[in-house]
Amino acid sequence: MAALCESFTLRGPGPGGGGPGLCLEPGPGRDLVLLTERGRAATLFKISDQKPLGCWSVKHGQILTCPVVCNFETHEYIAVHDDKVLRIWKNEDINLDKAFKATLSADVYRIHSLPLGGPVVLFRGGGVRTLDVLLEAPQQEIENVISGEVIRWSGAFMEGQQPVLIFTTEKDEDFFVYVQKPKLNSLHKYKLEQQESAKPLCFTAHITNQIVTLLCLYSNDSVYQVLIPLQQDTEEEEEEEEEILSKSLLLKLSVSGAVLKGASLVVLDKDHVAVLGSLAAPKKEPRECLTIWNTKFQTLQTSKELPLGTSGQLWCYEEKFFLIHGKVLTVIMYKCETSSLAAAVGKLKYSQTPDVSLFMNWNTLENEELVASFQSQESVALKAESRLNLRSRRSTVAEEQPETLSVGQVLLNFKDASNYVLETRLRKLMTKAPTADLQATIGCVVTALTDRCKKNPKYYPQNFLQEIVETRNLSYSLCPDLMAVALEKKDMHLLQLCLERFPDIPEEITYACLKAFLSISESHLENMDVNLDSVICYIDVEFDNQEVKTEIVENGFRAEMDMCGTKIPKESQSRSDDDSCPIGPQKAALLNAVLHSAYTETFLLPHLKNLPAEQAILFLRYLYYLYVKCSEKVNTTLPGIRSPTINQIMDWMCLLLDAHFTVMVMLPEAKELLSNLHKFVRAQVRFYSELNKIEGSLRELQRLNHLRESHTYSIEGTVETAEQRKWMDKNGDGMSLCDLSVRFTRVLAV
Repeated sequence: MAALCESFTLRGPGPGGGGPGLCLEPGPGRDLVLLTERGRAATLFKISDQKPLGCWSVKHGQILTCPVVCNFETHEYIAVHDDKVLRIWKNEDINLDKAFKATLSADVYRIHSLPLGGPVVLFRGGGVRTLDVLLEAPQQEIENVISGEVIRWSGAFMEGQQPVLIFTTEKDEDFFVYVQKPKLNSLHKYKLEQQESAKPLCFTAHITNQIVTLLCLYSNDSVYQVLIPLQQDTEEEEEEEEEILSKSLLLKLSVSGAVLKGASLVVLDKDHVAVLGSLAAPKKEPRECLTIWNTKFQTLQTSKELPLGTSGQLWCYEEKFFLIHGKVLTVIMYKCETSSLAAAVGKLKYSQTPDVSLFMNWNTLENEELVASFQSQESVALKAESRLNLRSRRSTVAEEQPETLSVGQVLLNFKDASNYVLETRLRKLMTKAPTADLQATIGCVVTALTDRCKKNPKYYPQNFLQEIVETRNLSYSLCPDLMAVALEKKDMHLLQLCLERFPDIPEEITYACLKAFLSISESHLENMDVNLDSVICYIDVEFDNQEVKTEIVENGFRAEMDMCGTKIPKESQSRSDDDSCPIGPQKAALLNAVLHSAYTETFLLPHLKNLPAEQAILFLRYLYYLYVKCSEKVNTTLPGIRSPTINQIMDWMCLLLDAHFTVMVMLPEAKELLSNLHKFVRAQVRFYSELNKIEGSLRELQRLNHLRESHTYSIEGTVETAEQRKWMDKNGDGMSLCDLSVRFTRVLAV
């Protein structure tokens, strides 16, 4: 959900009022913005204090011709006046006329400043230079990239370590998109697909996973989305000089008969956009308003009327909107929460489980039959023709005709292609798929790869599959054969990624992964690429002899264990086997992924009963190790990313005890392990019982003090009680501890 919060005035009426000559850019700090008035001055504002910190103006006869920006690396300010004169100054400089000056050889359209990439200068002829390159030779010749075109919008972004500049141009009612990487001298030109009844009014963009997402606000009250891949095939570049970009409808700006005539568009996050415009309803006067729309569910989230009118300009920084309302610069706070059906109807079992909304797109439900029945390339070609329309106007395959092709047709055309050609075309297919069909298309792509793996045992695109799982929003139901193929190929890293990212893995597959992780040898795992983020902070690895060591920390739990008869080794004594991790870090990281996976106990238990006895004991030993590590510290939280929680550990212990009751009774090594575990858990139950007694005593003392000093208020008792309760909450669920204790008692009593 999204909501508009309080608003305030940042700047009162200026000399000429609020007009389209204003422009806002981020300042050198989070709470600072730069306001530029065309032809006048630049002012640095502190938002929280609602006051200016500095103002710099050009002398009479000079005109600021592009917005002033801040160089975030040097904290200097950069301006251009009279199209070609560059000025650079610092906070302490008062007179702008005495600041650094350089005259350039071409007219500047705009300067974009990036936090990590430095300032980038875009010239009116389409040439681009970084500021450091430009300052080396200010009079260097600037090439004219565009011919007879006028720049309508530009934006700069960082992709990895490289700045990327994107701008759109117009010529004879045709619109073009340019993507430039100035440090790599890379330039790509595209033509925007024409639409007879409407034309673009406003643009904005963002970059994710090397894909430019260009959003266009059109005059037909709609927002369209255009996907542009940053990675280009060299072969394609030689064949195509100017590619036509197809667009897909992202949002229709209408609610209950009212239509929003948009003027400005900004992106808030992956699910929300803000539109400033005039809302027109039948038989009602149009009224200007600021609106926030959800692009996932195609709904209007919130709106705010602006009765004094606006200039049509909208800026957004740090969850704040900036706009001209009447003649004043107004700031409107907002907040956006992740929109998901899961948030409305319930929660997943563990907070660290990925959000279901990332994997479900209601626009693709009609393609469910296609994705589920994607067993062969031929069947997909028949069923996908009427469902998954790529809406692509061009094709890079010579034998294809320049018409709209379905996903099934594209996959069928490349059924017999070489591995390299297949992967190259599948990458392009994913980048050009419309938003409504994107997830189903990616599912079909993965299924096509797994089908080829089944037919050709020597083929396995490990890196490509891992890249798709890491960068795309997939689920098990979209590619049901992927994990089966990974199990067959013993690709432990891919299985780990799937367990961490798929929310709908069947219990049978979860068990298969657990069995595979427990059965694989440590020596085999040492040569595999496994993500160790979940274990590296609490398992100390000595790479010389591959021994796994842990830190010994004595605390109240160890003292309680001693009360139950467990011998505590002194610091001078050698470490016992129970204090060391029974498995290596690679296997521990894989098992942690299993612990995080969602499951239903009823469906998982029948599969767990088939786990071999020695593997069940090994898994229980690792759970015991994790349980002890959690209990060493007061907060009972293991360090690291995606580390298991104490509730997950106890739940899996209970599952193993229920599934292998007979094994635990018969095996001597199991009984010794369970005896230690039982003593440990019983000590914690006793410790919590003592805490409850302390809490009761503190409450009674608080009550007595309150009776004696009825007119005096004290929070000391409250603080102690709250701290004790907080400590107990962090140490797991008391009911889970009791469940563990009951199970240990039942097993040991046999």
